[in-house]
Amino acid sequence: MAKKDEKAEERKLSVEEAFAQIEEKIEALEADDITLEDSFKEYQEGMKLLKLCHEAIEEVEQKVQKIAEDGSLEDFE
Repeated sequence: MAKKDEKAEERKLSVEEAFAQIEEKIEALEADDITLEDSFKEYQEGMKLLKLCHEAIEEVEQKVQKIAEDGSLEDFE
């Protein structure tokens, strides 16, 4: 059940919020006193956030439209 809650929580993040959290993960990984276990945890969470960003960006790309020369809207290809 916890995984479903995590997914729902991640979906609520904007891309900007996810990128900000990724920056925090990077800073944590760069710390001198991080344990191997903690670094693995931070890495896993960062990869989940990156996947979320990738999916969100793909979704937006699919919705992007371009204006044709005659002024009509066409789906982005």
